[in-house]
Order: sequence, then structure tokens, then C-alpha cells
Amino acid sequence: MTAVLACDPVDEACGSGSSPSFPEEEFEALIQGMIVDNAPRLFAVVQEYGERVDARVGAWGLAFSEHAEVVSTDGTFRMGVQSADDALRWFETAGVTARVVWAPVAGVASVEVTQ
Repeated sequence: MTAVLACDPVDEACGSGSSPSFPEEEFEALIQGMIVDNAPRLFAVVQEYGERVDARVGAWGLAFSEHAEVVSTDGTFRMGVQSADDALRWFETAGVTARVVWAPVAGVASVEVTQ
């Protein structure tokens, strides 16, 4: 998803020659709101060994509105998937299960876990 505040940059009427559409403070607030509304969610792919014997973060990912990007912690494996959960099968082997753990959002104390 692409967010646009006022005009399409391809439009010739929208450009460096036009006067500002917003006061500076209002414009900055609009940009901050656009960032908050469109920011991807950070998650970890946690690999669990056995029945709660051990665990490690196998990968980090960013979940966007329509897809997710995942990078293994050792940097050797990257992938794009439709959802965070779609990455799990690549991190599971015999005796190892994987799950998505959503990183807490700044100012929020709880951690959301999906399996």
C-alpha cells in the first residue's frame, strides 16, 4: 500500500514549483500519522527444540499489509511470503517446531504469540 497525502508526484501540477499545501507542523503530523498507519509489524520466528527444552530466534521478519519479508538470523536465507505464518515451515525440522512471536510495539507491555 502506498500512502499519498495530497497529490500524485507524477502529476505536473504537484511538484517543487507549487506552494506548500500545509503549515509545517500540520504536515509533519500528517507524515507521522501516515507512518504509524502503514508501518510493518516486527516479528521473530522462534524455533523450539523438543518439549520446551530449548529455543532460539531463527529469523526476523516484517509483516506488511499484504506480505511479509523474512531474514534468517545468520543472514543466509531470505524470503518473501504472503503472511508471517507462511515462513514457519522453512524453520521446522524433526524435533524442532517454529512459531511466530510478535515483537512488542513501543509503549505496549505485552507480547502477542501465534502458533
